[in-house]
Amino acid sequence: MKKLVGYIISIAGIAVMALGFGMVNLDLKILETISPNYLVGVGIGGVIVGVIISLNFSKTGKSKNKPKQAKSEVPIYEGAGKNRKIVGYQKD
Repeated sequence: MKKLVGYIISIAGIAVMALGFGMVNLDLKILETISPNYLVGVGIGGVIVGVIISLNFSKTGKSKNKPKQAKSEVPIYEGAGKNRKIVGYQKD
């Protein structure tokens, strides 16, 4: 769900960039007072922020599902030299 917010912000940034570049013409008085360069800058910023939000939430969502190991396991060997074999593991 939080990843969706990043996508929406990115799409809004692309729409603002299109307004700034003049690809989409809307007859709004407020757009006439704002410089197109500012609109393009805000649009690029929106795209960057949206991508960062969507990437951060995708990484945290994956790491929550991983099981945590309380202790590391150390192998127990039997034999000596090249003839040794792992016979079990002991929790450290």
